[in-house]
Amino acid sequence: MAHAVPTRGTSTGARTGTGRTGTGRTGRTARPDVFGKRTHLLAKWATPLVLGLVYGYWAASVSRRGGPVTGWNLFFGFMTALAFAVLYVVVREVARRLPREGHAVLWGAFAGSALGYLYSGSGVAMFTCIVVSLLLAAAVTAGLAYWYYTHQDAEEARAARTT
Repeated sequence: MAHAVPTRGTSTGARTGTGRTGTGRTGRTARPDVFGKRTHLLAKWATPLVLGLVYGYWAASVSRRGGPVTGWNLFFGFMTALAFAVLYVVVREVARRLPREGHAVLWGAFAGSALGYLYSGSGVAMFTCIVVSLLLAAAVTAGLAYWYYTHQDAEEARAARTT
């Protein structure tokens, strides 16, 4: 079955009713938005909250070392969750303003630091903790740099062909 191909000047957001075409603020072509504005706003704030709660629970369980749950343990978990969520939001907002290399390095440093903090609470040698954190930071940085280079270059080439 044949389908019509959208041509230049036609709406790519017909399914969602956005009607946006062309390029956004970064010069990339607009993708169809399958979720509404409200869903994106909810996800923007729910993601750091949920990840922070998981991280806080993990940190609290590491700090009690299999012992009973106490009030101080709960307090520690919620404060860790709060700190993680706030740092996540700050990193997300700062990373948006950086070039792709800086973006990848910032998220790699955040991931490595988060793992290092959890791993250091388990009582392992500090050298081991640092090495594992640096390995994770390097892997996240390399993975994100690859992702940004391949996807942004492809989107820029696609935009150049259409103009």
